[in-house]
Amino acid sequence: RDVAETARDRGASAAMTVQGDVTDPESVDGLFAAVEAELGSVDVLVNNVGDFAPAHWADLEFETWNRVLETNLNGTYLCSKRALPGMRETEYGRIVNVGYASSEQGLVSPENFPYFVAKKGVLMFTRMLAADTRDDGITVNAISPYVVENSDEFPEELPRDRPASFEDLIAPLYFFLDPDSGYVSGENLEVDGGWLPETV
Repeated sequence: RDVAETARDRGASAAMTVQGDVTDPESVDGLFAAVEAELGSVDVLVNNVGDFAPAHWADLEFETWNRVLETNLNGTYLCSKRALPGMRETEYGRIVNVGYASSEQGLVSPENFPYFVAKKGVLMFTRMLAADTRDDGITVNAISPYVVENSDEFPEELPRDRPASFEDLIAPLYFFLDPDSGYVSGENLEVDGGWLPETV
């Protein structure tokens, strides 16, 4: 409710919040149906849900391993799949997926390994979907931050001596969502402050 109120305070003509499980197809369908009934077709989708498991891969329970993969990758797939029919009908849509700054290079670590796997999958899905929707008036792009201000853990050294702020992520997000960015699709923009991820 607070998010919806803030959106209205900032000029949104209408806003609402919904809650559900992005790993469950029926729940995802219910989320979209509720939004469509209240606000109309979904023109913009930002896939920014995903769990994190900062432990050695061999110490993770199978349920934790699956949860990280399902929330980051399957959630992106399910929400995008549900949004596409309406976007194709209107011949307009913007999808932005959230990756991770080392995913482009494929760098991984034994710590938090399923997260790296899932985010690499998100980038592959982004490029596939961009190609699959290139004639539909839809763009699909990704934003890949390193460490953000609300992260659970912070490394000792950060680029520019700080994590990325939400404002740092908003500028590229607005660019991808802009109606004038209709020829930009399949791109991944790393928002990492110049981080050189030789190790992760």
